[in-house]
Amino acid sequence: MDSPNTTTHNQRRVPSLTTDVALVAADAAGRRHILLIRRKNPPFQGCWALPGGFLDYEERVLAGAVRELGEETGVHLSEDRLRFLAIADDPGRDCRTRVISLVFLAEGSMKEFHPHASDDASEVCWFLLDAPPPLAFDHAWLISEARRVIQA
Repeated sequence: MDSPNTTTHNQRRVPSLTTDVALVAADAAGRRHILLIRRKNPPFQGCWALPGGFLDYEERVLAGAVRELGEETGVHLSEDRLRFLAIADDPGRDCRTRVISLVFLAEGSMKEFHPHASDDASEVCWFLLDAPPPLAFDHAWLISEARRVIQA
């Protein structure tokens, strides 16, 4: 998704807000996998990333996370399946504009999800949680946070 125009409030630039979802699911053997999308658009076009995107102006954060996950992967979860994972707020994490992401974790079984790529995703795939491919933005760090929380 293209970045919204940088807005001003009293002549100050303000950051954009996004949500990302780390959906972790166990296979029949108990191995944990993470659902990733291949980005259809720049930046990082063609790279793997967590599903997520920009929050709509009138949207609650959890609703935005659920919406983005559904739009990009076809996986529809209720808000109560998400738990807070991290705030990604490095000022240089997105080359388009200043972006802060609220990141959520959801868990389940691979047999309950039937993902398919749509919207900003050209492909969707499960990867072993311990062996993700090279990732866009700071998503490698976010996945390591998901591993840490799950193992705790």
